[in-house]
Amino acid sequence: MVNTNAPSLGTLPVGAENFTVIDLPAHCGEKLARLPWVMRLLLENVLRCAPGPEGQAGAAALLEWLETGSSEVEIPFQPSRVLMHDTTSTPALVDIAAMRDELAEAGVDPTVLRPQLPVDVSVDHSLAVEVFGQPGAIAANMQHEIRRNAERYRFLRWASRALPGVHVHAPGTGIMHTMNLEQLATVVTTEEREGRAWLVPDTMIGTDSHTPMVNGIGVLGWGVGGLEAQTVMFGLPTMLKIPDVVGVRLVGALRPGVLATDLALVVTQRLRQLDVTGDFVEFFGPGVGTLAAGERSVIANMAPEYGATTGYFPVDGQTLRYLRETGRKEEAVERVEAYARRVGIWFDPDADPRYTRSIEIDLATVDMHVAGPRRPQDLQRYSELRELLGREALPPQPGTGGLPDFPVAIAAITSCTNTSDPGLLIAAGLVARKARARGLTPPHWVKTSLAPGSPAALAYLERSGLLPDLEAMGFGIVGYGCTTCIGNPGPLTGPVRQAQDGGSSRAVAILSGNRNFPGRVHPDIDLSFIMSPPLAVALGLAGDARRNLETEPVQHAADGTPVFLRELWPTREEVRGHLERSQDPADYQREFARAAGNPLWLGLKAPEGPRFPWDPKSTALRRPPFASRKAGSLLGRYTAHPLLVLGDDITTDHISPASAIPPDSFVADFLVERGERREDLNVFASRRGNWEVMVRAAFFNKSMRNLLAPQAPVGHTLHVPSGEVLPVWQAAQRYQDAGDAVVVLAGERYGMGSSRDWAAKGQRLLGIRAVVAVSFERIHRSNLIGMGILPLLLPAGVTPQSLDVQPGDRIEVQALPQDIAPRAPVKVTVVRSSGQKLELLARAAVETQLEASLLREGGVLPAILHRTLEAQPA
Repeated sequence: MVNTNAPSLGTLPVGAENFTVIDLPAHCGEKLARLPWVMRLLLENVLRCAPGPEGQAGAAALLEWLETGSSEVEIPFQPSRVLMHDTTSTPALVDIAAMRDELAEAGVDPTVLRPQLPVDVSVDHSLAVEVFGQPGAIAANMQHEIRRNAERYRFLRWASRALPGVHVHAPGTGIMHTMNLEQLATVVTTEEREGRAWLVPDTMIGTDSHTPMVNGIGVLGWGVGGLEAQTVMFGLPTMLKIPDVVGVRLVGALRPGVLATDLALVVTQRLRQLDVTGDFVEFFGPGVGTLAAGERSVIANMAPEYGATTGYFPVDGQTLRYLRETGRKEEAVERVEAYARRVGIWFDPDADPRYTRSIEIDLATVDMHVAGPRRPQDLQRYSELRELLGREALPPQPGTGGLPDFPVAIAAITSCTNTSDPGLLIAAGLVARKARARGLTPPHWVKTSLAPGSPAALAYLERSGLLPDLEAMGFGIVGYGCTTCIGNPGPLTGPVRQAQDGGSSRAVAILSGNRNFPGRVHPDIDLSFIMSPPLAVALGLAGDARRNLETEPVQHAADGTPVFLRELWPTREEVRGHLERSQDPADYQREFARAAGNPLWLGLKAPEGPRFPWDPKSTALRRPPFASRKAGSLLGRYTAHPLLVLGDDITTDHISPASAIPPDSFVADFLVERGERREDLNVFASRRGNWEVMVRAAFFNKSMRNLLAPQAPVGHTLHVPSGEVLPVWQAAQRYQDAGDAVVVLAGERYGMGSSRDWAAKGQRLLGIRAVVAVSFERIHRSNLIGMGILPLLLPAGVTPQSLDVQPGDRIEVQALPQDIAPRAPVKVTVVRSSGQKLELLARAAVETQLEASLLREGGVLPAILHRTLEAQPA
């Protein structure tokens, strides 16, 4: 029997306490067993947080989903907390500071604008690898980080004081997703409702696309843009169309020598082929139980790489084991198990839920893999690097600089993806130990580094005895942050720079990260491979990316004996034994608390008061013009010039780069004119609080090809009326000054990659009213809407290439505010310079009525301001 009316409530005694719970078994009856676990969590959230007619309708629709596996119904989702990092929180908090100014200037108390949910901010995205391969690297890199980012960090400290509920964690406390796994996530939490104690699932959103990493321990959460996060922070639920759910049935077990990274890369390739963009992905089947929680988290972390919203693993015994291993209190662990079993979210390996689509992966068939050289879904066997790079263009003067044609310039154990699982770091340490025993040393041109996601890594690597071996191979710890994975590897070594400048080599990056788009890791590197930490150590020691490590030696020992990878690779028993000896649950809380006391961070003096005192001379923080009630809607009927015409796989790194600011760029010129030193400009991500810098940075990526002006320099486009090739921001300003609208045309997967909202904010400042694309990645689509920009989907079979838009052609868009609704048709006409017209029926890439409303209001920030003002007493 199914209860379709009010939610069924139950009680759950745990220890000496009695808790109220949403009784899913009573509410759903036999249908519960057929629901995917992610749908059970959505149902619980709707029943608990939206108990009125809207919630009842949403709950009924979630059960009706079982009939077809798909639905167009919208439901509210109310997460219990928000997670951000320093380079996504800075622009969001700058927006809030600017909106507080708007309120104060309207005569309203600015403190009425405050988050309604807890917000945790990690400071992890600004650490660069300046010092490596020597003692004291951690402290030296931290000093560089604080020096370069002091103004922005003082702003964050102001925000943590001025905005109740915002907690900024000090630099050095780890990467946000590792911190979430080890410190913040509770899996099940308590809340007070009408005087009663409730047990509820821990749910969250994060302003980083890799937020689903926490799905690995059974917490439902996903990545959103900073703009969507702001709506949730201020009390609005996030509205979502009931998702399609793709089931990945895992059977068998991984073979010896095969690691979680290898499986994650296989999953990424298989699901990209299936096209799961925007879907929820859930793992089920008997193979799930063979994976530890740390291994699951590696796979869940790469959900944005396979295009999904989630990569969910339900709660089971492995979850409980992980909670105990990371020092959670026993009563909290018992509460998780009791709740999960009582409400029906405990994993059953024999269950066969109803999914929209499903695939099966036999874990025993997974091999050792890498991904690259330009996309994480491009799966390759580790032995195929020689063949792959053989297809690449050789450097102009191969073999003349003393380095290999494709030298390993960077070998980095980096990113939350593959450093949060202690087993992967232990495996890397064992490769280093065996290499050290054979007398191997890293080649002088390779920049090596280890940047774990957690400060606890130092403790367990020391206890295992493997840290000295890693250090001897160049992989000493350089700090606890995103570093190379986010584009902060620091400068390349002198030999590599000389070889590249002389045309004798093409540098290659080797990393245990999650993305390898051209220019992402380093602006001078367009070839990168993702792999497991122990394989990154081996390739780093080889120094030549064209080495087939299955048949060729890593190096030769001092006596000339070849040393092969199979001799260095650890057995499963070796990894397990070192793990057991090295782990101490007390490490996680102790080392986190120690890092939180960072004296350099605590010594930063921050402003006081509810409003931030802007400095007009600052190159880091400026009040943005779009955080205003005056920002109007961009909808309407208009004829636009195409500002850029782009192909497939345009990433947010293309649209708004995060890596080092090139010292010879016009962005650098702007900063130098304002007092900055050309040789120390930091990275683009550090300037996200300054809109004047970021608008100049829009589309500044040398790997991006603009079909409107294929030969244009980096960051330039054609201003059609004058025929001049100008920086994109200058061309856009010319169009705005003339009162001309502009749009962007793009291919498939527009906006893939990081969640950065500046990829949308930059386009708003450029005056772009619509992006017309073959397809959009989920978070960027949401960010465009958050900035009032209309995302339009081209009809099937139509691409920018097939349209063959030429200089002088214009785009007519008929997008009247009253006509914009979820998936509404929108007439788009290509008007050729000859006068000929090509009419197309595009579709608004709008999923909910809330999104349509935001477009009519001009975006998230005007909507927040309007609602805040309307809520004030007359």
